[in-house]
Amino acid sequence: MWRWAASRTNRHTDLYREKVRPLEYQCLLETAYANVDCAISTVLSAPFIAEATDPRWMRRLINRCEARGVTVVVVWIQCDLDTMHEYISFRSAARDSWKLQNWDTYAAGIDLELRPVVPHLVVDNRLGAAISLTDQVRQVFGTVFQ
Repeated sequence: MWRWAASRTNRHTDLYREKVRPLEYQCLLETAYANVDCAISTVLSAPFIAEATDPRWMRRLINRCEARGVTVVVVWIQCDLDTMHEYISFRSAARDSWKLQNWDTYAAGIDLELRPVVPHLVVDNRLGAAISLTDQVRQVFGTVFQ
């Protein structure tokens, strides 16, 4: 039996990444599939960074959704380190304490050029983006729900 309770806010441990995260994401996906089976439109809000950059994982997701008559639309949120730090600091979530206390280590593990392996829409979430976040979200929803 593994114990996560002592470090429940640290999502950067091997224990979290190998044991907890896969279960969280599986529960999220199963909930989404249950909604889809009930003809309920579903938006999954989670990083899915490792998954969106894995061709086999994406193919399995797309196949499973297409079998249910559902189209998968990937929306990639583009950001920079300064903006991430600002948003994470403002959010004040316990799960972010490790990130803020170890910012240089955390930031060194972020690949700002990483993108999903499938076609995707991009939302520019950087502070000072040319198009407001609200207008970008409207554009994304306009594209998705045509």
